[in-house]
Amino acid sequence: MLNAKVGKVGKVLVCGMKGVGKTTVIEQLVYGNLNPDTELHPTIEDIYVASCDTGRGGARETLRIYDTAGLQGEQAAQLPRHYLQFPDAFVLVYDPIDPRSLDMLADIKSDIDKHKEKKEIPVIVLANVRARAKRDTPPTTPNPVEKIMDRANIWCQRERIKHYTVNAMERPSLYEPFTSLCARVHPAQTKSTFPQLRQVMQNRQKSEA
Repeated sequence: MLNAKVGKVGKVLVCGMKGVGKTTVIEQLVYGNLNPDTELHPTIEDIYVASCDTGRGGARETLRIYDTAGLQGEQAAQLPRHYLQFPDAFVLVYDPIDPRSLDMLADIKSDIDKHKEKKEIPVIVLANVRARAKRDTPPTTPNPVEKIMDRANIWCQRERIKHYTVNAMERPSLYEPFTSLCARVHPAQTKSTFPQLRQVMQNRQKSEA
């Protein structure tokens, strides 16, 4: 799905609370060489470039993916302003084990809506379940992960944004969200906006022949 070919570029910002697996998601999507023992250091800011096959045929589309430092504490409403203005799309990541990471997305989405320069900008939400096995929940206890994801589904429906469940350790689970997002960032172009003008030019060329 992805390689290092550079073409027409769509800018995608990945953000969310610290420790939800943003960098792991991107590294696995682009390189596919991570495992549970891979050590990743906290991100300040990184940029990845990859080309994506949207399934429409023809040239592959290019995404420049911006990995941002994880937010924490009172920074929920403090995503730097320049992050809100340049992207063509946003990917919001949360960990369904931690309800605070979902709550933070609501603040981030509110900031996006306030400062976006385009009327319509694609936003998707990823529930990264890679940490699900860290806690053992007794069978008789309601699964807190499912409760948080149900709440996320309700919020995403209200906000009219797509909600995906992924596992950063399973690369195929990442294909659909980013392929779909890439197709929205690079919409299919129509053949001609002015077919009448094209016909006039063809007739003129025939008459001059």
